[in-house]
Amino acid sequence: MLPAKPTLAILTALACLQLVHLRAGRRNWDVIASAFDLTPRRPPEIAPPDPVIPEVRRGDSVLRLLQPDTLDRFYEALDRTERKEPGAVTRILHYGDSPTTADLITADVRDLLQRRFGDAGHGFILADQPWAWYTHRGVDVRGDRWKIAPATQSSLRDGMYGLGGVSFEGPAGATSRFSLAARGHTSVEVAFLLRPDGGTFTVSADDRVLQTVDTAAATAAPGFASIPIPAATRRISIEVERGDARLFGASLTKPATGVVYSSLGLNGGYVSVLARIFAEKHWREQLRHYRPHLVIINYGTNESVYDKFVDFAYEKEMKEILRRLRVALPDTPILIMSPMDRGERQGSGEIGTPPALVRLVGLQEKVARENACAFFNTFQAMGGAGTMARWYQSSPRLVGADYLHPMPAGAKQIGTMLFRAIMDGYHQHKLHRMRENLSQIGGGR
Repeated sequence: MLPAKPTLAILTALACLQLVHLRAGRRNWDVIASAFDLTPRRPPEIAPPDPVIPEVRRGDSVLRLLQPDTLDRFYEALDRTERKEPGAVTRILHYGDSPTTADLITADVRDLLQRRFGDAGHGFILADQPWAWYTHRGVDVRGDRWKIAPATQSSLRDGMYGLGGVSFEGPAGATSRFSLAARGHTSVEVAFLLRPDGGTFTVSADDRVLQTVDTAAATAAPGFASIPIPAATRRISIEVERGDARLFGASLTKPATGVVYSSLGLNGGYVSVLARIFAEKHWREQLRHYRPHLVIINYGTNESVYDKFVDFAYEKEMKEILRRLRVALPDTPILIMSPMDRGERQGSGEIGTPPALVRLVGLQEKVARENACAFFNTFQAMGGAGTMARWYQSSPRLVGADYLHPMPAGAKQIGTMLFRAIMDGYHQHKLHRMRENLSQIGGGR
């Protein structure tokens, strides 16, 4: 027998629970009573609680695209993909700064779009890690013996950085290895530079050599080698066999209708990289080869603390990017995506938003309106000025201690917002087409 006081306490608790039982019904009672079952047993596996994410106004106009009708050609491609027309693959290129170097935000958008429309492959990946944190969800890349030249740091004079903005040059023995988390890719396309005295490299799948590629040519020009791989492949290797070879990266695709979403993040990326540092002709040839249905330009974070650059140069540089894109891809829609909020310590010690960031987002919207581009205001969608302070103080934290780079949960929130904005525009597009068709039917009568 238990002592009198503990016994009384237990009986009182059970009496209270009986009252709950009478009010809540048998099902709730079973759950409550199970807590008093003292029979030894293996602890149940309990899923961790969902992260506490700051509330954002759902359904508000700030969560929608500005000028979604400018994306009609992209939405038409998505519609063909959704209807699974033969060969209907929708390709998206997303240029961004440091968060996207770790496939943050972009991996979440990719995942959501591929769940909705089908997985046609991972897309473009650099030949090695230019930065220790460079990674792609589902594909691990490692390299050895490359001379790495990112466009944001390089002194290369020719401006030839491939699609992703990084050049990799290596002697015999230089190697790139791609480890795939899942099976299903059936093609790898290696992007490289043809040039005088170019060397050769081999491409292998699970240690079996599939093809040797010669990069020698009379003049420098983009080169691409598309190689079938077994669907069960888990590891792809590229190794320089003879001489020196200059590579850019590899693109992975699957034999299915769906979406290919290429994350093209550059650490320290800013608008002038695409506007000035990329050689225009070379970039134009890259863009035309990959034939995107949508190009997303997602810069502004790094520029946002340089007032003079924002006020006197940013708009001009963004317009130059658009000019280059329109020359290269006259029929391809463009989506300008604003940067997230950025936090910095104020004199009072509080975490605030740089004033130039607010002006920069306004300039992006202005450029989008004047140049027939869609615009997604990430800054406002996530809550506007002061959001990073709230994110840093949330539990768990949604942004790192630099008040700049999102944690995975924060990145997922942004990626989900962008996906919903894209889908909202897609549904508007389909509704508009349906009304047009009904109008034509009615007129025909």
